[in-house]
Amino acid sequence: MRTVVEAKQLRKIYGSKGNVFTALDEIDLTVQEGEFVGIMGPSGSGKSTLLNMLATIDQPTSGDIVIDGTSVLKMNEEQLSVFRRSKLGFIFQDFNLLDTLTVKENILLPLALAGMKVSELERRVDEIVDKFGIRPLLNKYPYHISGGQKQRTAASRAIVSRPSLILADEPTGSLDSKSATDLLESLKDLNEQDQTTILMVTHDAFAASYCKRVLFIKDGRMFTELVKGNTSRKDFFNKALDVLSVLGGSVSDVI
Repeated sequence: MRTVVEAKQLRKIYGSKGNVFTALDEIDLTVQEGEFVGIMGPSGSGKSTLLNMLATIDQPTSGDIVIDGTSVLKMNEEQLSVFRRSKLGFIFQDFNLLDTLTVKENILLPLALAGMKVSELERRVDEIVDKFGIRPLLNKYPYHISGGQKQRTAASRAIVSRPSLILADEPTGSLDSKSATDLLESLKDLNEQDQTTILMVTHDAFAASYCKRVLFIKDGRMFTELVKGNTSRKDFFNKALDVLSVLGGSVSDVI
């Protein structure tokens, strides 16, 4: 099985001399192709810092990150820009859609910036819109659609370039329970049917229950992990809640 992400001995230290804060402390992480991995932990545990490192938005103080066989820490900013566009897909809590573009134009923006031919653009959008149930929305603008529809648009934009890795940062954080469930079901189907590799930071055990594996971080260190295996989603949810209660993190009572 191909390794998509390998992080070794990641440390992130802020400040200097007598005022030092260690956000990440010797984190090791491996994600294989086709995995759906969740990252959980209390507020301030370092999970968002870790995601920013893997997203190449921030750099560790020490350690190494290899994504799809490439050490991202050895790239300059121009190389990183090309790498992000071709290898990474992003889903953010606040959607990050452009109100001046239609849903279809928002989805196709990364490919248009890369100079892809119009015929291929059309084929790509036709290929993915039914995965997230947004075909009727293509000619609408973001301010005309619901939060759940915006997030499914953002997810479509994330996968349209066929990246090696989808990075999702609290993707259900701004959604109601039905919209959150719809999005998570779509991500699960995408992972299972297309073997799309997904790494998702979430505070919500309900969202984490859709993952195949969940990593828990506490005080910048890896605390433990849960592997779903043949466990039902409801039982996996309850196991995640048990770990969160030990960590002191947030829980969700939605199931």
